[in-house]
Amino acid sequence: MNSSVHITFLGGLGEIGRNCAAIELEGRIVLLDCGQLFPYEHPGVDSILPDFRWLIDRHDDIEACIVSHSHEDHMGGIPYFFRHVSVPIYGSPFTVAMIKAKLESHEVKTPSLIAIEDNQSYEIGPFECEFLPVTHSTPGGLMTLFRTPQGIILHSSDFKLDPSPVDNRLTDLNRVSEISKKEGIRLLLADSTNSESTGVSLSESEIGPVLENVFIENEGRRIIVGTFSSHIHRIQQIADAALRTDRKLAILGPSMIRNVALARELGLLKISDAILLTEKELKSARSDKVCIICTGSQAEPRAALSMMSTGNHSVVEIGPNDTVIFSSSPIPGNEASIFRIHNNLARLGAQIVHSGKLKVHTTGHGKAGELLALHEASDPELFIPVHGEYTHLLGHEEIALDRGMGQSKILRCVDGDSVCLDEYGLHLEERVSDEYLMVDTRGVEVSKELLKERISLSGEGFILVRVIVEEKKKRLLERPFAATFGWIEAGDVDDHLNEIIEEIIIVLNGALAEGEFDKKELTRLVRRTMGKFVDIKTGRRPVLFPLVEIN
Repeated sequence: MNSSVHITFLGGLGEIGRNCAAIELEGRIVLLDCGQLFPYEHPGVDSILPDFRWLIDRHDDIEACIVSHSHEDHMGGIPYFFRHVSVPIYGSPFTVAMIKAKLESHEVKTPSLIAIEDNQSYEIGPFECEFLPVTHSTPGGLMTLFRTPQGIILHSSDFKLDPSPVDNRLTDLNRVSEISKKEGIRLLLADSTNSESTGVSLSESEIGPVLENVFIENEGRRIIVGTFSSHIHRIQQIADAALRTDRKLAILGPSMIRNVALARELGLLKISDAILLTEKELKSARSDKVCIICTGSQAEPRAALSMMSTGNHSVVEIGPNDTVIFSSSPIPGNEASIFRIHNNLARLGAQIVHSGKLKVHTTGHGKAGELLALHEASDPELFIPVHGEYTHLLGHEEIALDRGMGQSKILRCVDGDSVCLDEYGLHLEERVSDEYLMVDTRGVEVSKELLKERISLSGEGFILVRVIVEEKKKRLLERPFAATFGWIEAGDVDDHLNEIIEEIIIVLNGALAEGEFDKKELTRLVRRTMGKFVDIKTGRRPVLFPLVEIN
């Protein structure tokens, strides 16, 4: 009997982000991606990660981590996870260069990094892995084939079928088709992001001429382009448009500066030193002869474009002579934040160009027609849709069904699901945790309780009451002190706080008279009195801080 293969999905199924799966054979695990989810509505949280506890507990069983490409939703969890685990990391040259820089910036010891060339094969633990090129919105994306006793498992990675990519690196469906005919593909795990979009995606090479035309039409104005720092092909087209319209180029934002330098070093990005401006040179350059490429197209709070929109950037001040191009599309859930940036920039006088007006962006994910082509080429026996919101998974399932795959051959999974692939097919096993692991910039975990307090503080404010009890005379040493922020309007503060203090004095004097001098009990009485008063008066739920000191 052949050994079963077990696949555990730790993230990325039912959401855009946290992509991470553990593939296990004979008790050995290969981790496929290690991503993060962006915390748009979680105050004080910088990354939302898969719950790695199950994996960390089994760290001795992990052979390696394969990173399909260099996007944060596939590699953003590495600095945290590799504080606890050290195994080799496999990825394309650009991907491992990005990982190395990320680990160094987080002061995490860098493990062995293996740079994979297109169409190479490696034995990784019990798996024979073959890596095929895919076209995506960052260089060096890789499709992975796992040869196992249960047949070939194909993971598509994020991909599109671009007939004319900027770097001429095509998704290798021919090799997929060849393998399918010779060996057969048992199980397909495939990107579902654009399953609900009909047709095929626009080629990346079609974006460059549109951008250049915007540059021409905005002669005499400064141009600022916000895009993803990992989208090297887009950056190349922006740089080419700047060169052809006689503009100098400034790169702003730490991640943009770092990624451009890496891509130039690897020969993936061709930008002459002659057109580049330093920040110092940017200050004195003619604004109408400048193009700025920067981070912040997703409204990241500390990114360059976000700082410009609030008038807080150290170098660039937005005005009526500026045209701002958003050469990206909103990550799901982030639309409101991006619209706020649009509005802020418009109020400062800037003209806004985005993909809703002109074709200044195209997706890196294949649409329904491209997903169908993958299914045709691979002709899998079994299928699990991955990478997407739940509706995207449903949409991809419909594509497989319409092609003629039987419902029994498709397994729809979500975060935390573990499946077994054996000679009988696919079977669900015991689930693992699908909880969010929330961390700050230092990689320190933010608990649910702390997050709840932060949300309460942001929405309801807080009240602090300080009480000092004189131990010898068994009485209040002085009138309690109270302060509040964000609870009620300023005009009502004094009256409400005086009432709270009077209530606390009555309660504590009664307790002290009865011989109660335990600090914890007195603190509990103060908190209960504060909470009761606030509930009766306002019905709100501010965070309560009772401080009792005994002198």
